Amino acid sequence: MRIRRKYVKARAIRKHFSLRCMADRTDQIRPGDVLLFSTLRNEHIRLPFFLKYYRDLGIDHFLIVDNGSDDGSGDYLADQPDVSVWHTKGSYRRSRYGVDWLNWLQQKYGHDHWTLVVDPDEFFIYPFCDTRPIRALTDWLDSSSIKSFGAMLLDMYPKGRIDAVPYRRGQDPIEIASWFDPGNYMIEKNRKYGNLWIQGGPRARVFFPDAPKKAPALNKIPLVKWHRRYAYVSSTHMLLPRGLNHVYDQWGGEMASGILLHAKFLDTFTHKAEEELTRGQHYRRSVEYKAYAENLRDTPELWCKWSEKYINWRQLEILGLMSKGNWA
Repeated sequence: MRIRRKYVKARAIRKHFSLRCMADRTDQIRPGDVLLFSTLRNEHIRLPFFLKYYRDLGIDHFLIVDNGSDDGSGDYLADQPDVSVWHTKGSYRRSRYGVDWLNWLQQKYGHDHWTLVVDPDEFFIYPFCDTRPIRALTDWLDSSSIKSFGAMLLDMYPKGRIDAVPYRRGQDPIEIASWFDPGNYMIEKNRKYGNLWIQGGPRARVFFPDAPKKAPALNKIPLVKWHRRYAYVSSTHMLLPRGLNHVYDQWGGEMASGILLHAKFLDTFTHKAEEELTRGQHYRRSVEYKAYAENLRDTPELWCKWSEKYINWRQLEILGLMSKGNWA
């Protein structure tokens, strides 16, 4: 595993040469700042709310890789006072779906900081997030000697056709995509890396009903007290050293955990899916996007009679999808 980690870190160093800095404000980063890292392409319509949401949560600085956007995303980010942005036309697939780029940025700028890695359609929810900033969570994690914090990806969707209500720039997407599957999840332990592997939800139910094991993984470890010797191995699903993947209690109790509200399924999704299917830059030759295209062409609807409308984090805790653990 040490050899594997060195290999992953060496890849990150090699791949960073494809990055061109558009705006470098990293000299503003202070000790103790909470940093957000992300990779994106053509997400201009989502960025105003995305930045506002995480600023309100308490993020101090954003470090973002723009992978060849042609909708103005890069220029918009470069104008933001708390954002550093790098541009690349490099292959998303050959950079291990952006992991190499972000591993390098975290190695260079994230050492000894709490770092949050999310996509522009992911919104981090944690216990007491309605009353406490993210710094309260990281302070508690520090005092508890916890280095990593897990969160399940929860797919959100509208009631009715996903293209029925147009998403407006700057709007909270959960106002439209406010429903989720409260159950229908499979969990097993990855023996090699020690992380939990979670699948299910509407993507397994609708897009992979006959082969749920092919559905996308929903387990994430987005929040880490970063050290330059750490590295993500596969998206934010798992890290090295392996101990960082133990974000669950192995003795029958509950560790604190969160949720990533995943607002992918808006009216913008159909065009996005077609674009990504054409590019072929996603995992397993974009098999996920092929399933999206086939299933959404005629009936673009994910809602079912078991769907539940999102209220707050306490609702998710009651359903067993997240936990406050020992944090009171």
